[in-house]
Formats: sequence, C-alpha cells, structure tokens
Amino acid sequence: MVTFLINFNPVIQALLAGIFTWGLTALGAATVFITKEMDEKIINTMLGFAGGIMIAASYWSLLAPAIEMSKGKYFPVWFPAVVGFLLGSIFLWSIDKILPHLHLGLRLKEAEGIKTSVQRSTLLILAVTLHNIPEGLAIGVAFGAIAEGFPSATLPVAVALAVGIGIQNFPEGLAISMPLRCEGMTKIKSFWYGQLSGIVEPIFSVVGAGAVIMAKPILPYALSFAAGTMIFVVVEELIPTSQRGKNTDLATLGVILGFAIMMVLDVAFS
Repeated sequence: MVTFLINFNPVIQALLAGIFTWGLTALGAATVFITKEMDEKIINTMLGFAGGIMIAASYWSLLAPAIEMSKGKYFPVWFPAVVGFLLGSIFLWSIDKILPHLHLGLRLKEAEGIKTSVQRSTLLILAVTLHNIPEGLAIGVAFGAIAEGFPSATLPVAVALAVGIGIQNFPEGLAISMPLRCEGMTKIKSFWYGQLSGIVEPIFSVVGAGAVIMAKPILPYALSFAAGTMIFVVVEELIPTSQRGKNTDLATLGVILGFAIMMVLDVAFS
C-alpha cells in the first residue's frame, strides 16, 4: 500500500486512504448477506476492539507527532496538543447535541440531539455517520502533514493509521447493518445504509489534508483536534455500547487487543 500511494500527492493519498476505510465499512456491512443475526459476544468484542484501535491511533499517529512538531517554538511544547485536543472534543460534543441520532442498543426515546420524528433506523445511521467524521479527518490530517516535511509525519505512519482505522471500520459496518436487518429492512437496504455511513470518511479525508496543506501553522492543532474527536467517540459511544451486555470481559479484552495491534502498526511503520 505504501509503494502504491507514494506516486500520488498527499490529497489524493488521503482520498484513496479514505476510500479504503470506507471499503472496509462496506465489507463489514456486507455480512448481512451471510446472516441475519450476529452473536452479541462477537459484536461487543469487536466494538471494544475498534475502541482500542482508536485510542492507540489517537496517541501514536496524532498526539505524539503534534507534540514533536511543537518543539522549539515560542509556546510550551504541550500547548498545541492540549488546545487542539480540547477543541476537537468540544466540536464533536456540540454536533452530538445538535444532530439527531441513536446509539446502538438504546430505545428510541433515548435518542440524542434535536428531537425529531424520523425513524429509528435513520437515527442509527446518523449516529455511525457522525462518528465516522473524526476518522476521515484523522486520515486527512495525517496525509496532509507529509507535505510539510516534518520527520514525524511520514507516509508509512499515515498508512498505518489508515490501516488501523480500516480494521476497526469492519465491525462498525457490521454493527449498523445487522440492527437494520433485524428491524425488518431487506438485506440490500441494510447493506446500503450500513456502507453509506462510511461515505463521510473519504470526504473528510480530503478536507483534512487540504486544510493542513493550506495552513501549515495549524498542523499540530489539526492533528490534536482529530485525536480529540476520536477519543470522544470512543468514550461516548464505542466502549459504553460494548459494555452494555453481559460480555464486559470480552469487550475489555477487545479494547486491549485493538490497542496492542494499533500500537504495533504505528511503531513498526514509524
């Protein structure tokens, strides 16, 4: 994948990486053609796994490079990382309060955001779509940083991030298509809406890459911003959802395994 991407500029690289992660969302959603139901143990473990990957990626692929880039500046080395991280969290929290959505496993009356009369299935799709935005931004910022020539921002590191996010997108696609199927949607519709939740990733990958290329000084803040949005998703949705059933140990092991795999990817590719 690294060899293939090296021939393109960072914006195109980000777009291709976003398409790759979207593709794995679609692959996860395609499991609806094989089975109508998935064992809750598997879903909880996979959601925990996705959370572990995002936690590790937030540090090694985003916060650590942001801190490294801030050395030798006129402000404390931690400043861009803290500011960007907090802004990212506040940004997603604000959208979370406005956009109507429903987390997996909750009743319709527990929907968040502005009250609406739209169907439960639509609210489920909006929830996953909302939380795919940070992943697209993270990919875009990582690839956009390559253009600026920072030692800590390399193509292998950006690829490792895209691979990690792609891996955790598989259970996300599965987790949205299966409930839709259980609620009576056809297999084709369940797959369609499951994969559609990931369409925002290539879009925001391009947005993220373009933003940091046009404004180099914001790069450490942009990396940290993406990390803040990703951690918000993990704490607000992935881990709580994975822990709702009776499989808390499996979900926790999933987090640990996901964290370990993403850590290996980041360190091995850096």
